[in-house]
Amino acid sequence: MSQSSNKSAAIIAAAGMGHRLGAQLPKALVQLHGITLLERAFTAVSPAVDEIIITAPPGFEDQYRALVGDSATVITGGILRSDSVNLALAAISKDVKIVLVHDAARALATTELAIRIRDAVANGESAVIPALAAIDTIKEIDREGYVRNTLDRSALVAVQTPQGFARDVLVRAHAASEDATDDAALVEALGIKVKTILGETNALKITTPEDLAMAATFLIGNESNLQSGVGVDAHAFSVDPKRPMWLAGLLWENEVGVDGHSDGDVAAHAICDALFAAANIGDLGSNFGTSDSKYAGASGETLLSETFERVTKAGFGIANVSVQIIGNRPKIGVRRSAAIAKLSQALNGATVSVSATSTDGLGFTGEGKGISAIAIALVYNLSTAGN
Repeated sequence: MSQSSNKSAAIIAAAGMGHRLGAQLPKALVQLHGITLLERAFTAVSPAVDEIIITAPPGFEDQYRALVGDSATVITGGILRSDSVNLALAAISKDVKIVLVHDAARALATTELAIRIRDAVANGESAVIPALAAIDTIKEIDREGYVRNTLDRSALVAVQTPQGFARDVLVRAHAASEDATDDAALVEALGIKVKTILGETNALKITTPEDLAMAATFLIGNESNLQSGVGVDAHAFSVDPKRPMWLAGLLWENEVGVDGHSDGDVAAHAICDALFAAANIGDLGSNFGTSDSKYAGASGETLLSETFERVTKAGFGIANVSVQIIGNRPKIGVRRSAAIAKLSQALNGATVSVSATSTDGLGFTGEGKGISAIAIALVYNLSTAGN
């Protein structure tokens, strides 16, 4: 997450329809292995920025909001891509200095890529884009299909998203030019240098059924090397009105916390438990037992960081973590993005999703006596990754 002087936002362009995919709905709502492209793009970029604006086609705004909750602002997009980006720029908080522009269609781009783009802009670049070297020979043709010229592919790259910009540069670029499929092209037109960094093969743009099939092969290849684990944690609310509430790595002001050996962060603890189970290296109790005074009062963030080290030492990388918080309070939606970012940061940038629910008055959480969380973690064996 950016420091306050470099507050960042992401625009997810998702106002296009999926006609070339053969879908009669927005492309962003097309599912890949049961998860929409929008959710995949949103989950990946969330830990890298402070706020997110999503552009939706007219009439689909509520469907988008149902997918992302309160962690993003969904607005109606324009007719052209540049129209949508301009509308999103106007909706971003005034103190944002760095803007990432991402296509929902590049749903498999990783959090790590978004962070590298963001950090390059924070370090002084005006515009930064991910790119891959051209592999095929590229020829220029005329309207009749005859070759005009064979281009030198050593100087050619294929450009991807997310693309990162200093906010003032991006605003100027859009104000000075008409529509473009690539925001960096508008910046180039101002005479401002655009820096390229290495992109990702899996950050392909999903436009056709063939692209969707290719994206599925990336997931299948990864899934064959995955191990899963489940973790659960629960704590009762403290009778001490001054006990601080720590949840998902965040301090919740004006909320009474829970009793526990450490800070009682049920979301962090459930994630640790799930990761230990997935890596087959014990559980929360055997790794951070109450008999060990070292962990008395330890923060959830500290336990997550140490869990990451132990899982890595055991030979595993983290593919994905999902945690659901169960309770009547606090209300998670307003701070979901911050929670995702904090948990992801503690796990060295791993992809994390956070959801919340109540139990309609049933059980100790429904009766307001406490709070619980359940987490699922997917890890992969580092020794066989990529095989």
